[in-house]
Amino acid sequence: MKWKQPSDSKNILKLNRPEGKIRLVIDSDAYNEVDDQYAISYALKRTDRIQIDAIYAAPFFNDIAESVQDGMEKSYAEIKKLLHMLKRDDLTECVYKGSNNYLQDEDTPQESEAARDLVRRAMAMPEGEVLYVAAIGAITNIASALLMEPAIVDKIVLIWLGGHAHYWKHTREFNLIQDVAAARVVFDSGVPMVQIPCEGVASRLATTEPELCAHMKDKSEIGAYLYRITCDIAARQEGKYWSRVIWDVSTIMWLVGPEKGMSEHLIHSPIVTYDGTYSVDERRHLIKVIDWFDRDQIFEEMFTVLED
Repeated sequence: MKWKQPSDSKNILKLNRPEGKIRLVIDSDAYNEVDDQYAISYALKRTDRIQIDAIYAAPFFNDIAESVQDGMEKSYAEIKKLLHMLKRDDLTECVYKGSNNYLQDEDTPQESEAARDLVRRAMAMPEGEVLYVAAIGAITNIASALLMEPAIVDKIVLIWLGGHAHYWKHTREFNLIQDVAAARVVFDSGVPMVQIPCEGVASRLATTEPELCAHMKDKSEIGAYLYRITCDIAARQEGKYWSRVIWDVSTIMWLVGPEKGMSEHLIHSPIVTYDGTYSVDERRHLIKVIDWFDRDQIFEEMFTVLED
């Protein structure tokens, strides 16, 4: 696919943190770990600032999934489980299954309900408004939608937790390296994009069992669930003491979190290589990259909202 070079001046304006109430879709591999559940729960409770239009099940494959499709199907079920716990069954019809596989090349989309729904919603946005897309898994569904209808570049703003910090020795991060072709599509497409790197940036957002016990365990049904699944996963790792990074909440915090809880800068969109590194070409369009989070401000905000 040969993408049209976007206007940096227009994109930069779209990359300002939004004010007022926004329309949002979330693309999530919700069964993969525990951090997706925190992000979705926090977003669902921020009804003052967020209207969630849809949630998409993203594909993933590791030792808890039998296949890429199985990972997506398990995520689909987990999203619906969360909605029920949060008493948001009104949104169950707006949960869509994503791709059964990763992109096979950079020109051919993977057909899915999620990709088709994103195209439909984005193209229906009124002139001058944008649909925000928080992607917290492999970027297959979003890349497929862009390939299906490149015009959505002008209709959405993408916030993606993917890759590592640009000074890191490599970017073989789970969300990115699962589907490098999809990552290349997204970085090449010119879509207004906020990248939240994992190691070196979102990795600051770690919590511990005593903190979760104090602020989550006995506060609400969803709090007790998040506490339990986090401790269950942590118990599988080696060592007596643990902390757990709640990576994915970073995407929602960029949208509606504390004003001074993070810092960011503009860079030329990197070229992602298939061996998991970045290459630089300063003729390419600009994207925004988050470079720091104030961990304490972010967690104070998250716990305050989820305790309610």
